[in-house]
Amino acid sequence: MSAGTDSPHGAVYRETLRTPWWWYVVALAVAALLAAEFHIPGVRLTDWIPWCSMPPLALIIVWWLGRSHLEVRDHELRVRGAHLPLGYVTGEIALDQQTLRRIVGREGDPAAFVSVRPWIGPGVQLWIDDEEDPTPYWLVSSRHPDRLVAAVRSAR
Repeated sequence: MSAGTDSPHGAVYRETLRTPWWWYVVALAVAALLAAEFHIPGVRLTDWIPWCSMPPLALIIVWWLGRSHLEVRDHELRVRGAHLPLGYVTGEIALDQQTLRRIVGREGDPAAFVSVRPWIGPGVQLWIDDEEDPTPYWLVSSRHPDRLVAAVRSAR
C-alpha cells in the first residue's frame, strides 16, 4: 500500500486487499476435516487423494480471495477490474465499518457498484454524476479510507 506522490506503478494510491493470515489456518482446518471424511474402507486412493488435494485447494482459494488491488492511477479509481474516471466523481467520504455495512444493506441503492470485502471493516463512498451511467455511487473497502479519500481528491 502506498499513498503520496507516485509509486513505482505510477499510482497515487495503491492498497492490496489481502485476507487476514488466520483465514489460512481456518481454511487448512476445514480442508483437513473434509479430507478426513473421505475414507472408504478397502480403497487406498481415498486416503491420500483428499489429503493431497484439499489443503492446497483451500490455501489457493483464500489467496485468490485476497489478491485484489485498489488503486488511484491516471485519474481513475481501479478495483477488481473495474475503473472509475475521477472526473465523474462529485464527492467522496470515508466510512466506518457500521456505516459501510448499513449502506451496503438496507439503506443502499441496488444500482450502486459495490466492492466490499467482509474482512475489511471501513471503506469509502464515491458519488458519481454521469448522465450515461445509472450507477449513483461506488462503495469500496479500504483499510485506510482517509488516505484513499485524500488520494482521490488530489488525483482529480
